[in-house]
Amino acid sequence: MMIPSEVPVMTLPNATLFPQALLPLYIFEPRYRQMLVDMLHSHRMFSVAMQKPGTSRETPMGVAGLGLIRVSVSHKDGTSHLIVQGVTRVRLEKTVRYKPYRIQRIKPLSSETPDSVAADALLARVRELLRERLKHGVPFPFPLVTHPGEGLSNQKLPAISPKEILKYLDAITDPEQAADLVSCAVLSGGADRQAILEALDVETRLRRLAHFLLRDIQAQTKGKN
Repeated sequence: MMIPSEVPVMTLPNATLFPQALLPLYIFEPRYRQMLVDMLHSHRMFSVAMQKPGTSRETPMGVAGLGLIRVSVSHKDGTSHLIVQGVTRVRLEKTVRYKPYRIQRIKPLSSETPDSVAADALLARVRELLRERLKHGVPFPFPLVTHPGEGLSNQKLPAISPKEILKYLDAITDPEQAADLVSCAVLSGGADRQAILEALDVETRLRRLAHFLLRDIQAQTKGKN
């Protein structure tokens, strides 16, 4: 797949797009409607970036996800529902233009090859924590279910049980893919997901993921005491 050198950037609060993950979006602002038209007649790719915390202006984080429009459903009122699939991590570089929508140059980011023994051990620890999480009833957000907000679709999707989610995640054996998709599926905090997205070293991702899972389990068990 050819990665363009510059793409539109959609900046959203609490939004993270991981490689291979799916993200539903609701397009309603005029600028993003125009962006969608342009992208559907081009390479169908744009970047989804998290809004930089503590900033009043629209300022994206430096590392974002590049997404490919897989599904686009337009409505009579001019709005659209999309399903965007993550392609790769990118670093956002020079801004080419701001209007009618932001376009920035991008640099694709490659993951660092992990030590297979260490990565497998960390992945085993993550799986153990996922089962512990299920045991203690910590909520499992599913990859296709996002929190409603600016640009994020709050469209109701079929309910999926935590056991089904765990079975789906257990089937992922590649440490890199597992780190990203598990983070997408179970981490509800935007800062946590962004920390995983920004880590190019797979072992670092898995360590951070294990830390976040353990923290959530401890918070849940403490709340029950």
